[in-house]
Amino acid sequence: MGKKILSTNKKVVTFGEVMLRLTTPGYRRFSQTHEFVATYGGSEANVAVSLAHFGIPTEFVTRLPDNAMARACIASLRASGLGTEGIIFGGKRLGLYYLESGAAFRNSNVVYDREGSSFATLRPGMIDWEKIFSDAGWFHWSGIAAALSQEGADTCREALEVADRMGLTISCDLNFRKKLWNYGRKAAEVMQPLVQYSDVIFGAEPEYQEILGIPPVGFKAVTAADTSFESTLPAFETFGRKVSALIPRCQKIFLELRNSITSNHNLLAAILYSDDSLKHTGIYDIESEVDRVGAGDAFVSGLIYGLIHYPDDDSKVLEYALAASALKNTIYGDFNLVTVEEVESLMNGNTSGRVLR
Repeated sequence: MGKKILSTNKKVVTFGEVMLRLTTPGYRRFSQTHEFVATYGGSEANVAVSLAHFGIPTEFVTRLPDNAMARACIASLRASGLGTEGIIFGGKRLGLYYLESGAAFRNSNVVYDREGSSFATLRPGMIDWEKIFSDAGWFHWSGIAAALSQEGADTCREALEVADRMGLTISCDLNFRKKLWNYGRKAAEVMQPLVQYSDVIFGAEPEYQEILGIPPVGFKAVTAADTSFESTLPAFETFGRKVSALIPRCQKIFLELRNSITSNHNLLAAILYSDDSLKHTGIYDIESEVDRVGAGDAFVSGLIYGLIHYPDDDSKVLEYALAASALKNTIYGDFNLVTVEEVESLMNGNTSGRVLR
């Protein structure tokens, strides 16, 4: 099935846009607030920060303006232990996104302000990929980078071609964001050729449908003990075979499953299809969610960590990834600021929430 998934200590490189996140405090609506809480975030930066907290050498590649806000952002990334030597400067502005956190039956809402940002105006030829990949073993990207502009999609292809030629393991988060595909091309049209480079792929069911045209199976569990999930496993195995047929190179196909009871009450499970077989987790029932933004990115960082550290144990990889994602739901902000020990503790059933003294 192709080359073995990386199990060395070479660095991981992630590529995408990091933004200033402005969140209304106290679950206020945009129309109510007179202040915002400022943090940083963005899918591929979130993955990189989480990997750094897991002790994986990680470098984040992006393009930022040469100004004080960008330098503050870089300082925040470096504080988490990220390599930032691959960041280039140019363009006029840092991308923004505004978040109105949902509560109970009211959904969260995101407003993007990233058109014309330094990253959105990135072009092929600006980044020296051979230099960046010279000591790397893994490259991670997502569909968001290809959604912003044709030039962004072309830069993704440029990076993928170099990473492939240099023998890196390549992972892709499908990361379909309907609000971002505004430059006249369909997500499936752009993404289908790019995902062919993937050794590892991740997404939620609706994202696989948008990019690959595979209908969802559905995840309807309402409690951690719900047995309905078990009855859908044959259908998920068929789902995995369909993805594998469309992306023959891909060795590991991950799905994170979420059933949202309310904005703050969610149930999570996960699937891995590999080597013509299906692995699945149990169900996490998260009744008092703090912040779900970045939970998928936490899963991705967990699967990368797991594939590097548990290369011969797919079940452990999957459990680690889902536990990392479940913990992210309890942490404010985009970044999953947890340790390997905390993730492994949850994997081992420590859900008491007791004070550690």
